[in-house]
Parts: sequence; C-alpha cells; structure tokens
Amino acid sequence: MRSTWRLLVTGTTDGPSNMAIDHAIMDAVAEGRVPPTLRFYAWDPACLSLGFMQPLADVDRARLAVCGWDVVRRITGGRAILHTDELTYSVTVKDDHPVVEGDIIKSYRRLSTALCHGLDQLGAAVESDRRVEGAGKAKGPVCFEVPSHYEITAGGKKLIGSAQVRKVGTVLQHGSIPLTGDIARICDALVFESEQKRAEARKKVHRRATTVEEVLGRTIGWDEAVSVFSASFAEVFDLALEPGDLTPDEQARATALRAEQYAAEDWNAHR
Repeated sequence: MRSTWRLLVTGTTDGPSNMAIDHAIMDAVAEGRVPPTLRFYAWDPACLSLGFMQPLADVDRARLAVCGWDVVRRITGGRAILHTDELTYSVTVKDDHPVVEGDIIKSYRRLSTALCHGLDQLGAAVESDRRVEGAGKAKGPVCFEVPSHYEITAGGKKLIGSAQVRKVGTVLQHGSIPLTGDIARICDALVFESEQKRAEARKKVHRRATTVEEVLGRTIGWDEAVSVFSASFAEVFDLALEPGDLTPDEQARATALRAEQYAAEDWNAHR
C-alpha cells in the first residue's frame, strides 16, 4: 500500500530557525501528530553548522563575522558544513518505518537511493554505497574534507553530506546538496594553525568534494532541484507526497527551540 508523507517546502530562513524546525518536526512525528515528513529548505544568511560533538573552537569567530555567516550546532553528528548555494533536505519518520529500518548505515544507504535517483534524473553520474579509503581514520573539521564510510560521489568526489540522529523513537536525517559555488569557502571561517594549512585544506576539499554545477557543467536552480528530488523520493519509495505547512504547534515549538537552544550561546558552545 502506498505510504502518504507530508511534503514541506519551507524556503529560506536563518540557521537556528532551520535546525529548530527540523527538531520540532521530529517531536511532532514522534508524538504521532503529523505524518512522515520530507522537507526542503535553504539558508540566509549562509550558516556554518557544526556536528553535535564538534568543538566550537574549530570556528574562527572573527573570520566568520567578516564573512557575515551564522553558526549553529546541529542535533545530528558529523563535521562542519557551510550551508549556502545549496538545497537542504530532511527526512523525519518513526524508527520502525521500512525506509529507515536497520542501523544508521543501512538506513543511510536506503535513503541514498532516492538522492542518487534524483541526481541521475538531473544527468549526474553518481555512485553510492562506496567505501572510501581512509574512512573513519582521517581527522579534520570539514564534512566534505573527511571521508565517511559510505558516500554519494560523482567522479570520485563527495557530492552530498548527510547526518542522522535517532531520538524518541524517530529518525531525522538531513543533508546538504551543494548546487553551485566554491565548495572550499568553508575554510574561510575555520581555525587552522597557519595560512599554509588553510590553503592545504582548501586544496583537499577541492580534491575530495564537488557541486552539482561542477558535475553537470550547468546551473540547476533551487526550485528545479526541489521538484526533481521530491519526485525522486516519491518514485523510489512509492510515496504519495501531500504538500503541507508546519502546524501551529510545530511553529510554536520551533520558535521556542530557536530561542532556548539553537540561537543560544550555551548550546552552540556545547556547555
């Protein structure tokens, strides 16, 4: 039987609000107040998001301010991502849903099939479920610099960075699909021992990561990307996607979470 999910296209907002909204959706799904939810969104201003356990000391706050970028700590793990010129997706479902059954790696692989199908529809030749040499061993502050055990790659370069958390009987996975721009810009706002080390990190990111525009040789607009990836999720998982909005309860919860957690210095400093 075809499963019905809610489709949210929430547009552009700041980093603390985006993370608060994903968290509020997770709470609502956990409590059975809303159906499984696929969300697409963007960020303004650009925002550096840190993995849950990543030290704030990785961030050069002075350089971040010069760039005009925000910083926020995610509820999910992993390393830093600069959210700009991208499509961000989030999937929120109960942890017994067939799409996410099994452990994190198994569910990540399964969700990756929809992401890969969307990239294929755009004309990008991608690989998934690819074990990367050095995975789990390399150290560094940048998500797209450090290989994970399984990647979505194009031409051997990482194309999508995703992270997952399981709480209150619910799975939240969100991820960054860089559409355009310089993938190594993130190095402008992180702490390095020297400018030489910063330059080396830039080169490493360029060697290991890419954007949709770089892969295709053409620019994909945000609205087109939303259309393609929402259709891909529907096709791959046989979903009926019903466009919707945040409920008043979700909006109120997100507003509270933004103020009390995601925009709070104590949270972002992990104190």
